[in-house]
Amino acid sequence: MRLLIIADTFVPLRTSGAVQLYDLSRELVLQGNEVTVLVPAGDAGSPWYELEQLEGVQVLRLRAPRMKDVSYIRRLAAEWSTPYLMHLLLRLSPLASVRWDGVIWYSPSIFLTPLVKRVQRQSQCRSYLIIRDIFPEWALDMGLLRPGLAYQILRSVADQQFKVASAIGIQTSGNGSYFEGHRARWAPKLEVLHNWLTARPVGPCCIDIQKTPLAGRVLFVYAGNMGVAQGMAVLIDLAEALLGDDRVGFVFVGRGQGYADLVRAAAQRGLHNVWFHDEIDPDEVPGLLAQCHVGLVALDRRHQSHNIPGKFLSYMHAGMPVLASVNPGNDLVSMIQERSLGEAVTSYSLSDLMPAALRLVEAMDNKAMRPFAHRSHLVAQEVFDSRVAAEQIIEKLSPR
Repeated sequence: MRLLIIADTFVPLRTSGAVQLYDLSRELVLQGNEVTVLVPAGDAGSPWYELEQLEGVQVLRLRAPRMKDVSYIRRLAAEWSTPYLMHLLLRLSPLASVRWDGVIWYSPSIFLTPLVKRVQRQSQCRSYLIIRDIFPEWALDMGLLRPGLAYQILRSVADQQFKVASAIGIQTSGNGSYFEGHRARWAPKLEVLHNWLTARPVGPCCIDIQKTPLAGRVLFVYAGNMGVAQGMAVLIDLAEALLGDDRVGFVFVGRGQGYADLVRAAAQRGLHNVWFHDEIDPDEVPGLLAQCHVGLVALDRRHQSHNIPGKFLSYMHAGMPVLASVNPGNDLVSMIQERSLGEAVTSYSLSDLMPAALRLVEAMDNKAMRPFAHRSHLVAQEVFDSRVAAEQIIEKLSPR
């Protein structure tokens, strides 16, 4: 099939969405498809359009207003106008006359619908909408939005996605509850499309734990975004509670709005059992995880939706047990518990989180890692692999 992927992020960006789409596009090529990725390039000095080949994937980068690291007003204006500008530049590009057999699009952003609608109508093909964040609901949960006109407008924009899509992939079955009420008419389009990751070999990493003060300890590692949605303060509290246990250390690698606050909090509390490092290339992550023992997951308690973070997938592919502090009712909890992948706590209380962490430390001391590794690898291969996601999407895009 000749497939078009439309998104607002792609490599060389290091976001989880960029990595996911890179892995998905390569896997689709491996399965015999022709794949083109359409992505905005928010650099004012870039060409109007730029076509490149990347490991068998054709990437068309189209100039668009800057959307990252700008004010909310500027970002809203940029996101709103971007799909129209991208469509105009697509018509001026060498791919203007191409007809596609299927369109895959990734949300966030919720604003790509006008572009998808035009391409889908021109090619008379089906489209597959990948929903990773339930927006604007999660922003409302986190207090970033308030009920009112702005929320209603964004919700209306999000609804347009569901109307246009031929099929909709949600992260977990729990997210199906979002489509109750007036959204129930979209329910027949829904299916669970688990997050995915292509397994990467353990290679060189710029981080050498043996050269840090945490060498020789059982290491809890957090590798990923450190933003408002993660609720990571409880992990700093855990590190402080375990400050006197010389067996344990905490490694935080990534970036985000909360990164500086976490570094400052650790310094103010004198946490010599905590070590920070800026984000690293995705290809280096397996090398980092190979030096650690337990993967950390954190999600803010205010979340009402279900989320399987990309870092969790990295831990599964690395064969690591997980310590998760997440919102009550999250489907991630049942997955961890039912498959014995580690410990999951929803109380945000140290009285629950600390014993859970110590149980995993004891498992390390007792050489009980092998069962964890086996179960994690199995889940990664059966559920969270790019091959599985690609096959599922192709099945839905195939002509009926």
